[in-house]
This record gives sequence, C-alpha cells and structure tokens, in this order.
Amino acid sequence: MPESATTTTAVHRLPVRKLVAASIGNAIEWYDWTVYTAFSVYFASRFFPGELALINTLAAFALAFFFRPLGGWLLGRFADLRGRKPAMLVTVALMAGGSLIIGVLPTFDTIGWAAPILLVLARIGQGLSLGGEVSNASAYLAEIAPASRRGRYSSFFYISTGSALLAASLLGFLLTSVLTKDQLTDFGWRIPFVLGGVLGLIGLWLRRALDETEQFEENRAKAKALRFPLLLTLTQHPKAVGQLVGFSMLSTLCYYTFFSALTPFAVKTRHADDTDVFLALSVATVLFIALQYPMGVLSDRFGRKPQLLVWSAATAVLIVPLSTLVRPGLGSLLVVFCTGIALYTAMTSIAPAIMSELFPTELRGLGIGAWYNLTVALFGGTAPVVIQLFAAPGASTLFFWYIAAGAAVAFLVILTLPETRGIELR
Repeated sequence: MPESATTTTAVHRLPVRKLVAASIGNAIEWYDWTVYTAFSVYFASRFFPGELALINTLAAFALAFFFRPLGGWLLGRFADLRGRKPAMLVTVALMAGGSLIIGVLPTFDTIGWAAPILLVLARIGQGLSLGGEVSNASAYLAEIAPASRRGRYSSFFYISTGSALLAASLLGFLLTSVLTKDQLTDFGWRIPFVLGGVLGLIGLWLRRALDETEQFEENRAKAKALRFPLLLTLTQHPKAVGQLVGFSMLSTLCYYTFFSALTPFAVKTRHADDTDVFLALSVATVLFIALQYPMGVLSDRFGRKPQLLVWSAATAVLIVPLSTLVRPGLGSLLVVFCTGIALYTAMTSIAPAIMSELFPTELRGLGIGAWYNLTVALFGGTAPVVIQLFAAPGASTLFFWYIAAGAAVAFLVILTLPETRGIELR
C-alpha cells in the first residue's frame, strides 16, 4: 500500500459524537416501534374484547405500516427540500409522542371503543414518523461518510437500532421476571411506552446539535426545481426502485420475524417460556450489535454485493430448518435467534449505504422513503398477523417457507446490483 494511503487511513477518526447524535433518535424510534409487538400479548385484551384481541392488536400494528409510505413520501420530500436535520427532529417528536399516548391511554373497560380508536391513531402517527426516520437517518449517515468508509458509517444505523431492541428485550426480560402475568396485563405493559416517551426528549436534545450535510446544501436548489419528484424516481430510476423493493422485502421479513413476530409466536403457539424467549432475543441482539461495525468494515474492503448474496442464500436455505427449533427450551431458542440475526447483520450493517447509493441527492430522501416504506408496509407490517393466521390452523411452517421464497427472489435481485464499494454518492 502506498505511504500516502497508509497515512490517510491512520489519521482518519470517526466522528463518534456526530454518529451517536444522528443515531440516538433512530434508537428511540425503533425502541418505541418494537415494544408494541413485544408486549402485545399483555395489553391486547385491554383494548380489544373477545378471542380475537391479539389478532386485532396486531392488525392495528399492520395498519400503521400502511402510513409509513405516506410518511416516507412527505418527510422524505421535506428532507430533500428543507434538510435532513429538521426532518429528523420531526420524526423523533412524532414517535415519542405516540409512545407516551399509548402508555397513558385508558382501556376498553373505561372508555369503550374510543380506546382502540385512539390506539390506532397513535400508531398511525408513529407509522408516519418511522416512514421518514429510516430514509432521512440513512441519507444523513451516508452523506457525511467518506466514500471509502461508507460501510463503517452506515453500521451505526443498526448499532443504534440494535441497542434500542436490546433495551426493549431486556426490559421485557426484567418485567416478566419481577411481575406476574396479571400485573403485566394490568399495568406492567405501560412502563416501556411511558419510558419511550421520556427518552424522546433526550433524542430531540441531542439532534439539535447536528450540522446539516454538505451534500444537501449543495443540492438544495436542484431539489426545489424538481416537479413530480415521486414520478421521477420511476421514470428516471426504475431499476433502482425495483432493486430497493427486492432486497428490502427480505430485509423487512427478517427484521419483523426475528425481532417482533417470533416473540408472541413462540409464547402463544409453540408454548415457550416468555422469559426464555426474551433472554434468547437479548443474547442474539447483543450479537447483532457487535457484528454491525465489523460487517461494515468488510463491505468497505471486499464489497457490498458478496455480503448480500451470502445473507439471502443462507436465509433461503436455513429459515425452514430453524423454524422447527422454535419450541420450549432456552438452548433451541438461542440457536434460532442467534443464527438468523447473525446472518441478517450482513445486510443491516450496510443498508443505509446501499439505499443511498441508488438515488441522487435531490431524490434520496424521497426515493428511499417512499419505496422502502411501501415494501415494509406490504411485507413487514403484515408479518405478525400472517404468522398468527398460519399458526391458527396448525400450518405455521408455511410462514417460514414464505420467507424462504422471499429470500430466493432477493438473491436474484441482488445479482443485478452493481458493486458500489468506494464510489462517490451522486
């Protein structure tokens, strides 16, 4: 290696404070979003009467997903016009506010059908928020990164996400350990939602100190001059849209399977101990966090495409055999969660880089926000409901074949991606 290259590598320092400030809001977003499904088995009957309480609660979860594309479109365009920083302040405020509302909301027994209606409205606000958060935080991290280190910078997105998921999982482990199921159903489920609202204030305070990205400032006028920008993503970048939808489909299925849907499925359908489930998920989430940065480094050295191909191929082959191990017993649960989640880090560590490299700066927030979130709404928001519906007639394995088919499709889509390691953003 030439001496100059060695020197450049040696003197570079990650702007950790800026990366943490950008990512902390994302952590709060994902914490608030995740605790809903993680604790749904405890508060479902508090908002919906009858035997379909859990299905109705998860349906409200799915409904909120269909507002994510709207949030991605509105807040993505807002970020392209006004800046990444103000957009990220709006998203964290919406998410934290929705979490606090759910935490203090009266139940069905107190206010009748107003309770589930207000629950759904709070979830819609959070759906709009998360639709904008993913695209804007991803764009911010990619735009402040040197081309040769974009994988490393991108890894902080899911380091923050993993930290949030770990907090939610550990809180679940703690609450299920110290509270009875009656106490969890009565008041314990409220604790994580109220805590999420309080944490939102911290996120707002930290994000106020962020600087706007140079790429946005240089392309602000170009973004304002665009007409019908959503249509432009289809007419000028149709291949990028198709590729984004293709790999995001599998990504969102992996995420909502391992971090959301498997928790109630293992407890309600496979009769696993809820404490064991939360503990296994917590251990796997620590592994998830630990692997993000090394995977980002690997992508900067060897490329994005090989990682994505390994992830999609291995998921297609292993997901159905892993599903047979979802049963009582901590050991088998650890194998399921750790294997699936470790494979998933090959994608998550570089997701902001991959998505940002598909679109030019003036369309980046909107392009990612609209099409990524539409994909998540279709495949992620429905995952908890689908897995429960398959479980009802005793055909739960079909859900995992569904994921395997999605992995095969993603593999074929990834084959069409160009290698983007080290390229400058458009």
